[in-house]
Amino acid sequence: MNHLLITGATGFIGSHLLPILRAQDYQITATSRREISLDKIKMVQIEQIDGLTDWSYPLSGVEVVIHLAARAHILKDTAADREAEFFQVNTQGTINLVKQAITAGVKHFILISSIGAMATLSPEKLNERSSSHPDTPYGRSKKAAEEGLIELANQSTMNWTILRPTLVYGPGNPGNMERLIKLVKLGLPLPLGGIKNQRSFLYVGNLVEAIAVIINNPKAFGEIFLLSDGQDVSTPELIGYIAKYLGKPCQLFPVPSTLLSGLGWIGKTIFNQTAIERLIGSLAVDNQYIQSTLDWSIPYTLEQGLERTLKLC
Repeated sequence: MNHLLITGATGFIGSHLLPILRAQDYQITATSRREISLDKIKMVQIEQIDGLTDWSYPLSGVEVVIHLAARAHILKDTAADREAEFFQVNTQGTINLVKQAITAGVKHFILISSIGAMATLSPEKLNERSSSHPDTPYGRSKKAAEEGLIELANQSTMNWTILRPTLVYGPGNPGNMERLIKLVKLGLPLPLGGIKNQRSFLYVGNLVEAIAVIINNPKAFGEIFLLSDGQDVSTPELIGYIAKYLGKPCQLFPVPSTLLSGLGWIGKTIFNQTAIERLIGSLAVDNQYIQSTLDWSIPYTLEQGLERTLKLC
């Protein structure tokens, strides 16, 4: 029976992952920023993750680390130096954990990175061979964390796996998907009918199942995997699915993309400039490599994931 350490265990992804792994009888140590108690899980409060965090207690006896904790996208980021804040948590914090994991004798380190480590927009479909050009502080911090893990682990006996999920959605999802769902719930006509993009999304149920498959699979060692539901859709198509499962009308009308982009400068809109650019632009990924390498199939389609998500909204 493996002893797992799951960081950020009470966050969006962690809250869906814990029940899956607990049902498989793993011995689990989990960290959270909040002081919390969970049945059959050793909970450790870690208030701040950076280059100085002491992981010796939660790492005791651990064989596999699943590193979820990160500083993610923040809609209204008030940090004086956003780049430094992302690097402090996502890069320095990860590298510090990796070093201590190696010292503690951890056998496998699984880093949940992001497609943002490659790009936030791309006219071409991305795969594991595509070049990485992160264009945000978040993406650059994630890419640097990946590089630090690979360099340090390759100098040791610890195995590593990196997952780059696309935008993750599911019950309780934060961020842009949550805001889009709220917008569709209003049932109002939306000026998004003219968008002709292609985007990939990832149901949280698919992500946690992938993590569970990777834990003890030697075929995953030393691999970087892109992960999505496997169905690329335009923003109007996505809104159509959301409206369908919410039982709301889907009323879209076309507006030039240049005008839509300009709406992002209006501070009182639901979406900021960056979010609107992602609604308009494309970011699709090929998820075949992880499935063929691990002899594994994505459990849920995009439509199934959206239906399961929206039933709980």
